[in-house]
Amino acid sequence: MNKRGCLWLLAIAVALVFLRALVGSFYAVHQTEQVIVTQFGKPVGDPITDPGLHFKLPFIQEVNRIDKRFLEWDGLPVAIPTRDKTYIHVDTFARWRINDPKTYFVRLHDERSAQSRLEDILGSETRNSIAKHDLIEIVRTDKDRKPLHDESLKAGPVGLGTIGVLPPIAYGRLKIEADIKSAAALKLAEFGIELLDVRLRRVNYNPDVLGRIYQRMISERLQIAQRFRSEGEGEAARIAGQKERDLNEIQSTAYRRVQEIRGESDAKATEIYAKAYTQNAQAAEFYGFLKTMETYRKILPANSTLVLSTDSDLFSLLKRGNAKTSTMPPLAPKAP
Repeated sequence: MNKRGCLWLLAIAVALVFLRALVGSFYAVHQTEQVIVTQFGKPVGDPITDPGLHFKLPFIQEVNRIDKRFLEWDGLPVAIPTRDKTYIHVDTFARWRINDPKTYFVRLHDERSAQSRLEDILGSETRNSIAKHDLIEIVRTDKDRKPLHDESLKAGPVGLGTIGVLPPIAYGRLKIEADIKSAAALKLAEFGIELLDVRLRRVNYNPDVLGRIYQRMISERLQIAQRFRSEGEGEAARIAGQKERDLNEIQSTAYRRVQEIRGESDAKATEIYAKAYTQNAQAAEFYGFLKTMETYRKILPANSTLVLSTDSDLFSLLKRGNAKTSTMPPLAPKAP
C-alpha cells in the first residue's frame, strides 16, 4: 500500500470518529423520563427534566435515564400480629415517584434498589402500625362509619350478650394507612422518593386460625338460631296455654248452662209431679208403685234370689199385687 492509500484510510477513520463524536454529543429526553448526566461516574450539573434534544460531551459523559411517572410498589403478604394477639395476613401496595433525581441516583442508582428500599421501609412501618391496633381497627374503614347489623339480635326476651354488636373504634383503617404513609414518607425523602399513597389491599386471617374462627362464627350463628327457637317455643307454649284456658272456659260455661237447664227441668218435673199427687190419689199411688219397681229393676240384677221378711215393703207390694190379681174376674172367652 502506497503513501496516498494510508492517508485516505487515516482520513476516513478521523471522519468516522468525528461523526461518532458528533452523534454521541446529542441525546433526546422523552416526556416520561428525566436524565442525569455523569462524568466518570459522578453526576454533572442539574437533572434534565425538560423533554427535547440536549447536548453532552462525547466519550467522557454518559446519560442515565430515570422514570418520571408514578411508579408502583406491590408488597408480599406478610403475617403480622395485632394488639389483641390475632395473627393476620396483610397485603399492602403503594404508589411513589422520583422527585429528586440526583439524590435518587446517588443513593439508589436504579429502580431495583428503590424497590428493595421500599420493601424494607414500608414493610417495617406496616408491621409497627398493625401491632399497635386491634383487629377491629384494621377491618373497619372509618370510626364514623356505622356498620350494618341485625337489630333483632338485641331485641326479645332472650339476650345474646355481645353477639351482633361491634365494639367502638378510635382510628379505623384509613387513619392507620395515613400513619403508615406519614412515617414512611419521611424516611423515603432521604432517597429522593416521594411517597404518594399507601393502602392495605387485603386483610385475612392466618390459615392456622381460620378453623377456630369458622367454629366461633358457627357457634354464634347457632346461639342466634337457638334464641329464635326458644322464642318460638315460648310463643307456642303461650298459644297452647291460651287455647287450654279458652277451652276450659267454654266447657265450664257449657257445663253450667247444662246444669241450669237440668235444674229447671227437674223443677218443672217436680212441679208436675206435685200437681199430679194433689189431683188424683190413686194416680199418685200408682206412680209411686211404678217408681219403686223401676228402682228395684235398676238395683237388682237379673236371675236374683231374694229372701224377704213379711214386713218388708217389697213383700207387701208383691203380696198385695198377688191378692189383687186373684180377686180379679176372669176374662171372658174370645168368640170362636
